[in-house]
Amino acid sequence: MNSTTRRAVGVLAMTMTTMVAAGCGRATDTAPEQAQDVTTGKIAGEVTVWAMGEEGKALGAFAEDFERANPGVKVNVTAIGWDVAHDKITSAIAGGATPDVSMIGSTWSGELAKTGALEPTPGNLVDKAAFFPGAWQTVDINGTAYGVPWYVETRVLYYRTDQAKQAGVRPPGTWQEFTAFVRALKDEGGASRGFNQSYQLGASWQEVLPLIWQAGGEIVKDGRYTFDTPEAVTALKQYASLFEQKLAPTDTPANAFPQTFIKGEVGAFYSGPWMIGVLTNDGGPGFADKFDVAPYPKGPVSATSFVGGADMAVFKKAKNRDAAWKFIQWLSEPKVQAKWYTTVKALPAVQAAWQEPELQADKQLAVFGEQLKDARTPPPFPTWEQVARVLEAELEKLARGRSTPEQTAKAIQAQADTIGTGL
Repeated sequence: MNSTTRRAVGVLAMTMTTMVAAGCGRATDTAPEQAQDVTTGKIAGEVTVWAMGEEGKALGAFAEDFERANPGVKVNVTAIGWDVAHDKITSAIAGGATPDVSMIGSTWSGELAKTGALEPTPGNLVDKAAFFPGAWQTVDINGTAYGVPWYVETRVLYYRTDQAKQAGVRPPGTWQEFTAFVRALKDEGGASRGFNQSYQLGASWQEVLPLIWQAGGEIVKDGRYTFDTPEAVTALKQYASLFEQKLAPTDTPANAFPQTFIKGEVGAFYSGPWMIGVLTNDGGPGFADKFDVAPYPKGPVSATSFVGGADMAVFKKAKNRDAAWKFIQWLSEPKVQAKWYTTVKALPAVQAAWQEPELQADKQLAVFGEQLKDARTPPPFPTWEQVARVLEAELEKLARGRSTPEQTAKAIQAQADTIGTGL
């Protein structure tokens, strides 16, 4: 998936609104919905699928393998843009005109499940233990799964190897080493703008949540958001420290990154696996030898990262329910997941797929695989996107020195309490 598509996902996550279709709300204080098993027999007929971005463009041709394995089945994929996907799905739910299957963003499950439009995942479809724990969290709503994780992504540290060598430093293992590492890249390695740390709409919350988890904090406890804990303040202090020490800029022009990294102005940043291809292509011949990736440095408690990606879900109004679930089951097979990676570079959500030859040969990819083992996701609450927007706004104030970590934590908490979890 290209960088433009990934940026669109980030912007979409910050701008989507919570919508519960009239007349199809699901009571959340009742017993979990019961999932019906999917047929083990022959399937046939048409399966309609909506999928976004580069995945949507490639899935139709990819699904021909499924059709050959299941004569009589036709998979029709409609590719839609990430920028319109959320509204298109919620409009389809409201109008009772959903496809059989849709790809959904990893933070959408809670919102869409609350509409009552998604069907619980059949108990005999997949084994949740086969997936990365953080990935399965994206479909688990109060103990009931709605859909199946399809692909994942997580954040790791990207850094200029030539600048690190010049500065005489190695990738950091702790928060303290991280600050020294960035300072060395700037003062000794030639990275004039230091570290590219997100501070505007788009991704800053995805960089701060791991810091909270690394500090031993939680963002949800006893059914409510918790952003005003000592651990959260510790994380916010770590985040703010780079700006305070002038090791991260707050005046990066729009769309200047990642060229600032390619030019050597920025020495390091956090990002997902798609950035490897972006840097290799945009950097030109030889640039692949000038950067590498490393795991998140460990905070006071852990080195946890953020896990994102996309899931596949079936709607209750699906016209070909069994074939729809069978298609998702096929997409979850390790060899199919590995082949999908070679098609669009989307990382497998199924852990066994990482043992396939297509993924074993890439040392940089192995860093992402290790990071995924304990990567975590925000809670699948219907209101998460609203809270994420609050985080973005308050983090920018913090980055620009307009508030303190303590004030930021209180401001986020107050607004999160007003918004609630939506459950």
